[in-house]
Amino acid sequence: MSADPCSFSGTRSATRHLNLVLHVDFPRRVIRARVQLTVEALEDRFSVLTLDTKELQIVSVSVNGQAARFTMGPEHSFKGAALDITLPFELSRGQQAVVEVTYETAPSASALQWLSPEQTAGKKQPYLFSQCQAHHCRSMVPCQDSPSVKHTYYAQVSVPKDLVAVMSAVRDGQEVDPQDNNRIIYRFRQPVPMPSYLIAIVVGALESREIGPRSRVWSEKEFVDKAAFEFSETESMLKTAEDLVGPYVWGQYDILVLPPSFPYGGMENPCLTFATPTLLAGDKSLSNVIAHEISHSWTGNLVTNKTWEHFWLNEGHTVYLERMIGRSLVSEQFRQFKAMGGWKDLQESVNTFGADNQLTNLVPSLQDVDPDDAFSSVPYEKGFALLYHLEELLGGPDVFMGFVRSYIQRFSYGSITTDEWKNHLFTYFKDQVDVLNKVDWNAWMFTPGMPPVKPQYDTTLADACIALSQRWIKAKDQDLSLFKESDAKTLSSHQLIEFLSLLLQEDPLPLSHVKKMQEVYDLNAIMNSEIRFRWLRLCVRSRWEEAVPMAMKMATEQGRMKYTRPLFRELSNYEKYRDEALRVFLAHRAAMHPVTAGLVAKDLKLDASKTTSL
Repeated sequence: MSADPCSFSGTRSATRHLNLVLHVDFPRRVIRARVQLTVEALEDRFSVLTLDTKELQIVSVSVNGQAARFTMGPEHSFKGAALDITLPFELSRGQQAVVEVTYETAPSASALQWLSPEQTAGKKQPYLFSQCQAHHCRSMVPCQDSPSVKHTYYAQVSVPKDLVAVMSAVRDGQEVDPQDNNRIIYRFRQPVPMPSYLIAIVVGALESREIGPRSRVWSEKEFVDKAAFEFSETESMLKTAEDLVGPYVWGQYDILVLPPSFPYGGMENPCLTFATPTLLAGDKSLSNVIAHEISHSWTGNLVTNKTWEHFWLNEGHTVYLERMIGRSLVSEQFRQFKAMGGWKDLQESVNTFGADNQLTNLVPSLQDVDPDDAFSSVPYEKGFALLYHLEELLGGPDVFMGFVRSYIQRFSYGSITTDEWKNHLFTYFKDQVDVLNKVDWNAWMFTPGMPPVKPQYDTTLADACIALSQRWIKAKDQDLSLFKESDAKTLSSHQLIEFLSLLLQEDPLPLSHVKKMQEVYDLNAIMNSEIRFRWLRLCVRSRWEEAVPMAMKMATEQGRMKYTRPLFRELSNYEKYRDEALRVFLAHRAAMHPVTAGLVAKDLKLDASKTTSL
């Protein structure tokens, strides 16, 4: 078993269960906590347990009730510090011990974002949410913070009585806190083993609505009805996924809509998918993100990448499944259309990193690399492109889904590497090994840049977008009067996104063109975040000054990195507004999620120490 370069915890032991007792302290912005880890020795004469921590204040440690010696290692730039616990006795292979750590999180814990009442929709109560992927759980819980280790967990969480707590687990009742009758204790249990990065907690003025036999939406009351409408197709997506890959094992599938600063589109926490409010388009057109998070219940949560170097196993398969759900619910042409859009996202990531950057490898080395810095659409879309290429070589989607199903059955409840995946592929398709041997595995897996093969996707749904974008690219100023409102009226929101994506791949349009586009299509009025994000980037690129305040607003009033980072990059590339972009970023930085703020600062080439002044 190879060690995880992003963790100190090693391979000599494995946590089987966590029991968490959390006391959420809003005034101090800390969680006071006690965790009991049931740890199993994987070798004989095991006597030192190493846990990952980050900025945790350790109060005491005991093993099977006996006090234990512990030391903290040096602080690493992104890995935190190793907590070495000397057991009072030796364990033989297969023996277990219960290690209890009493500790407190830091107000700056990278997994936790504490929002003041002003930063919430309701403006009255504070709010807390966690985001542990990739390696931030260690700032909330001392643990073996590696996806190679899976465990069950129970938790009890004490919060002020006006607030509600939910976790990535099944809700298991609540009671008044016996220590303080102004607080409530919420209980949770997660009986399915999962990696530490999927532990999640939210505390706020939450309400919920039932949207299906095993699903509720949770959010502040300002969003809850909107969310219930937007995600009303959840059960049919779940059923479609079950038809494709087998039973859903997690019991409940709830969706929680977070405040706008949440850095991702969604996060597949078991039993409780997190979603950005930017998905609330009003017409269900962005609910494919929910299909993606549902798919993670199998690929990622049930079968997990062993280290973050194999992240494509989580994301490539999940994109593949998400698009198969789209195929079942809409059409094969729709799947092909979404795949074309994904290829463009991949090109954009490769261009941003640089075509010779090792982080554009499907399987990058993360030795001394912060996994947050490696995050991009590469594992998603290069991973999907490989699976789609294999599907074409091996007999089409129905044949290849047989492999995906068998892969999930074979590796459920485990964590695996790319080699194990590939060995299973060769075993499953043992009659077509000659076909598999022709695949240039090294070019796909370990070579930077775009994949060695570009799939030929069905362009039926894209043809209208391609034709319209070409008309705009080729139009001279005297031709602009030929564009009509009806050009865009016939396009679905998915096609409008594609039309704008195509324009973003070209040289910037002349300013006269984007002004005319606004005049005939009124794109400023569209609130679908995917359309708005691309439209504003297009305007800023064409140096339309009127769009700058709108782009600044979108970059700061939500914190989804997919939008915030490219918008800030476009604004800082506009020489006239570069200083203004920096000023706006610095003014909003404190309200941003720590991961988002850190990566935007890197994008803007800001020295980490220059946080407040220019």
